[in-house]
Amino acid sequence: MSDRGTNASVTLLDVARAAGVSLATASRALNGSTRRVRPDLRERVLEAAEALQYSANAQAQAMARGHTNLVGLVIGDVGDPYFSSIAAGAIRAAEGHQLVVTMACTFGREEREIDYVAALRSQRARAVIVVGSRVYDRELTERLGAEVRSFEQSGGRVAFISQRKIAADTVVLENRAGARALAETLCARGYRRFAILAGRADLLTARDRCAGFREGAARCGVQIGQDVTAHGGFTRDGGYAAMVDVLDRGLDVDCVFAVNDVMALGAMAALRDRGIAVPSAMAVAGFDDIVTLRDATPALTTVRLPLEDLGAWALDLVLGPAADQPRIRRVRGEVILRESTPERVPVS
Repeated sequence: MSDRGTNASVTLLDVARAAGVSLATASRALNGSTRRVRPDLRERVLEAAEALQYSANAQAQAMARGHTNLVGLVIGDVGDPYFSSIAAGAIRAAEGHQLVVTMACTFGREEREIDYVAALRSQRARAVIVVGSRVYDRELTERLGAEVRSFEQSGGRVAFISQRKIAADTVVLENRAGARALAETLCARGYRRFAILAGRADLLTARDRCAGFREGAARCGVQIGQDVTAHGGFTRDGGYAAMVDVLDRGLDVDCVFAVNDVMALGAMAALRDRGIAVPSAMAVAGFDDIVTLRDATPALTTVRLPLEDLGAWALDLVLGPAADQPRIRRVRGEVILRESTPERVPVS
């Protein structure tokens, strides 16, 4: 392995000679070794490195520390405002720790999470944050869990933003509780005939939100059957297609709940294309409160999650002291009422 920096004519040995220290001392001073260097010697090495325009080799630093200053962020889709907001929060928080964040996108292929965690382990990444719903696939979950254990055994740290299905620190979103609160709020506003745009059937996030919404409606005396549920991709186009399915089946509906905001925006587009006014002819609600809702017309009722904070909190978990047992930080959403679900009857 070369010890040359960005200035190819200057080596670590040159820096050591200029500072009047041993090669080992120069290496420890510049590469972040856990072995201590006397302050005066460290200062001499840093001054020599600056004078010679030497930049420490990242691979050499990794060998000295056991890891690089790299944090891997594995997300579903960088084009989805949900994921991009979480990523923004993690990246801003990482800047304060002089860490570099690299992103990898699965684009809905959850098996790629395993590949990315393995790749980041080979690159000696300091930590990995995996963002996205777990799926109903026991084998896939076990394989990812095994890769996470390997990563941590190599000295790295892992945190998830999702359901608690892997033995690692996790920011757990209270999807079920948030959807339950939303349903109760909509029922209180006079809605009784719901359809659910449910997303992918194998995603735990979608299932939790569907189940919570049904529970909330049931508490208000409203039963929501499977016959008024339409599945589609966890995307804008998935929401559009699911809404078209509901309309083509001629279901008697006065309010549509989409399990995430991008699906809700797709549903609103489908309603516009069919000439159905929102909210006078059909109310629509979503979940997440993504940043692009600022431009939605009418403004969308949703369950707000602190998306940027989620990324920062996950980073705090992987940078903080290790615990004997994986830690959980639970986050509950807040129902935000907007123009897409006006009150239908006076609240009793």
